[in-house]
Amino acid sequence: MGREVAGQNQPSSLSYTVEQLIVVNPYNPDILPDLENYVNEQVSSQTYNLDANLCLLRLYQFEPERISTQIVARILVKALMAMPAPDFSLCLFLIPERVQMEEQFKTLIVLSHYLETARFRQFWDEAAKSRHIVEVVPGFEHAIQMYAIHVLSLTYQKVPRSVLAEAINIEGLSLDKFLEHQVSNYGWVIEKGHGRGQLITIPQNEFNHPALKKNTSDGVPLEHVTRIFPILG
Repeated sequence: MGREVAGQNQPSSLSYTVEQLIVVNPYNPDILPDLENYVNEQVSSQTYNLDANLCLLRLYQFEPERISTQIVARILVKALMAMPAPDFSLCLFLIPERVQMEEQFKTLIVLSHYLETARFRQFWDEAAKSRHIVEVVPGFEHAIQMYAIHVLSLTYQKVPRSVLAEAINIEGLSLDKFLEHQVSNYGWVIEKGHGRGQLITIPQNEFNHPALKKNTSDGVPLEHVTRIFPILG
C-alpha cells in the first residue's frame, strides 16, 4: 500500500493511502503535494505507480503554475524504466509543449525514441551524457538492461556476444559475471567459443520460436484503453 496522508476536509485521525485518494478525489488540487511526495517515495523505494503519476500530471494541467519540472522529469524516467509498456507516451501526452521544450525533456524524448527503435548504442551514449537526469532514479540502468534483453529475446534464439554487450552496455569480466547469472537463473546457454564471436542461446519463447506462438488476436490490451479515458476526459 502507498503512504498514508490526511484526508481532505476530514478529521486528522482519518487517513487515506495515495491509491485511495486518486480514486476518491482525483481532481482535487489539494492532493497535489501528496502526489509529488509520492513520486519521490517511488524513486527512493524503487516502486512504481503509473496511475498516481498520471493523476499528478493531470492536476498540473489544471494548475500549470504549480508544475515541478524536477518531479515531471522523475515521472518520465520511471516511465522509461517501465518499457515495453507505453507509459512514457501516456505521460508525455499530459505534459505541456512548453515544458517538453526544456532541454532535459528533449533529452528524455530522444532516449525514448532510441529505446523504441532498439538503437541501444545510441541510447547508452546519450544516457552517459545525461547522467544528471537519469541517475537520480535508482535502478535505471538495470531496468533498461532488462528491456534490452526483452527486445533481443523477441528476435534471437542465439545472440552474438557482441550484440548483447552493446545492447546492455556491459563488456569484459562484468559481462562474464552477468552471463553466469543468466545461465544459473534463467536457462541461458553459452556455446563454446571465445571473444566477441561467442553465441548465447536464449530460452525459446513464442516470438523467437514460431512453433510456440499462441493463437491470440492482436489488439490493444484493455488496461491500456481504460487508462486513456481519464486523459481524454
